Amino acid sequence: MYRAQLNGPDDFEGWRRAARAFAIAGIAPAEINWQVDGDSGDLFAVTPAPAALPPTSAAIFSVPRPFVELAETAILHRDPQRFALLYALLLRVREHPSSLEDRADPLLRRVEGLAKAVRRDLHKMRAFVRFRELADADGPHFVAWFEPDHHIVRANAGFFMRRFASMRWSILTPEISIHWDGETLSEGPGATRADAAVDDPVEEIWKGYYAAIFNPARLKVGAMLSEMPRKYWRNLPEATLIPGLVAGAQAREAAMIATPPKPAARQGNADAAWQALRDEATGCTRCPLYRDATQTVFGEGPVDAPLMFIGEQPGDQEDLAGRPFVGPAGQLFDQALEEAGIDRSRTYITNAVKHFKHERRGKRRIHQTPETPEIQACRWWLEQERDLVRPRIIVALGATAGRALIGKAVTIGRWRGAPIALESGAQGWITVHPSFLLRMPDPSRRVEERARFISELRAIGEQVKALA
Repeated sequence: MYRAQLNGPDDFEGWRRAARAFAIAGIAPAEINWQVDGDSGDLFAVTPAPAALPPTSAAIFSVPRPFVELAETAILHRDPQRFALLYALLLRVREHPSSLEDRADPLLRRVEGLAKAVRRDLHKMRAFVRFRELADADGPHFVAWFEPDHHIVRANAGFFMRRFASMRWSILTPEISIHWDGETLSEGPGATRADAAVDDPVEEIWKGYYAAIFNPARLKVGAMLSEMPRKYWRNLPEATLIPGLVAGAQAREAAMIATPPKPAARQGNADAAWQALRDEATGCTRCPLYRDATQTVFGEGPVDAPLMFIGEQPGDQEDLAGRPFVGPAGQLFDQALEEAGIDRSRTYITNAVKHFKHERRGKRRIHQTPETPEIQACRWWLEQERDLVRPRIIVALGATAGRALIGKAVTIGRWRGAPIALESGAQGWITVHPSFLLRMPDPSRRVEERARFISELRAIGEQVKALA
């Protein structure tokens, strides 16, 4: 049994030197006991004789750079098997470099899982370290306490040196402490929470700011806890406010929906700004769809319209005409608007994607649903339209428009029929696209869904009047 002695739990260079030598000597992973200074290790392992392995200078061979980057990260994990796992993967990659592309390989997936957890911990440390100010003979000294899940403190030191280069600071953790005096980074032994500062007058200012910017319309408790687990709360001054803010979020969101803020007075010539934006969009090449489309189909309608409709993308007839909603779905939409009592000439109508995506079948051009990158590329134009028009209510017609409106995938059945508080202060609604009604094969179901669609439009029209 061979013993590989490392200087620390994050000693990548030591692991690399030993792993190279072991690999060239043909030592199997099961024959190596990896130890860190201070660990008791395997009592039956023996230190190899100098002649048993080649000298370090001879232990050189090449592996793909992505493996090195993966190993540098994964070795910071707290899993005691990480050194052996990385060595086993090294042998495989040395023999078959393309094995790094086999995402189904259990060994590679496990190592990548270690690296993913480490990257998350690195991010958490950068996000949730909170310095508190102390004073000593040399002036202000900022101290923070953090409890990492993995051996990331040394790896993260450079980030804090660059970010707080002009401060004197210390970050204390249970296993190691790092200190920066403005010129030199030094290390010290682990500490306890009691060694960190307790109060800082700046914290009250920060808590007031956090409470002021807390947006109940964006609150997703599950996502918040995933990004900011409760274990970090005791180190964050603003965390004491979170339970109360969460408890009152539902009531605040309801109030925001009921009384959205009135739009600010327009500055400058909105019509000229819209025309300039439209002219710019005619040359859009933000995604490949422009190559096969006839032209950009931009939105149309008054730039002070209180109501905006967002469709999916132009169809065949819209692509040829250069106007939104003029084909069969647009004709059905016009009829529905009229029956609902909404004047189309007082609405702004646009699409989430401004070019016609299609495939050719003979002489016909068959519609294809836009993909996420295309929606994201075109979202820039949509946001410019929203900023110029500043509607009180925005209606997304279909799932593609819904994704463009709120920035994530939506299910019509889940979101349909209820107002959504948007960050702009406007009210959002999501319903079906008129083409959905055209495609329904069952005539009775089509009549039923059409009636529901008109009922929704009528309710939205009443809401527009109420907010005017």
